[in-house]
Amino acid sequence: MSFYENHVLPLLLHLACGTRVVDRQRAKVVPEAQGRVLEVGMGSGLNIPHYNPDKVELVWGLEPSEGMRRKARKRLAGAPFEVRWLDLPAEEIPLEDDSADTVVLTYTLCTIPDWHRALEQMRRVLKPGGRLLFCEHGSAPDENVRQWQDRINPLWRRVAGGCNVNRPIPRLIAGAGFGIGRMETGYLPKTPKFAGFNYWGDASPR
Repeated sequence: MSFYENHVLPLLLHLACGTRVVDRQRAKVVPEAQGRVLEVGMGSGLNIPHYNPDKVELVWGLEPSEGMRRKARKRLAGAPFEVRWLDLPAEEIPLEDDSADTVVLTYTLCTIPDWHRALEQMRRVLKPGGRLLFCEHGSAPDENVRQWQDRINPLWRRVAGGCNVNRPIPRLIAGAGFGIGRMETGYLPKTPKFAGFNYWGDASPR
């Protein structure tokens, strides 16, 4: 792993994903998590303050980046529940079938190379009746914005740690065997439109 990937990129992602407007989005889904939780792409631990400790038994934090895990140490030390690191990519979730009550996915699906395999893994580890809570940015509904997303994406992906701004989030989730329940969408304020169209809600394995 390069110096940029291990030291510079974690700082940039922490700052970009920790803005006030993004934090408000996290607060719309993370408090609904309960039981044994798998957070895919825990990053620098920005979701930790949003979990309800009265509802959460344990959080597995899946995060393959050593730099991001290092950024998360302080937040993990203050967490009012147990957090266990899983340092593998989302395509290789090292948990048994039906082991999680909730999967939390926030601003992560945009970066996973094999998103279909990763979502299948999330469905595998969810217990029957479990929920996938998601908050992601992706393909915009306006054609002019989508055109810009498609133009910008190749360069953006290279400099932003594999982030794709144009993924059709609901289609990806449904295509991996989930039924989407509640979902809301909208552009985030004070955010460039090409990177600011958000989808948030929940889904369950079909």
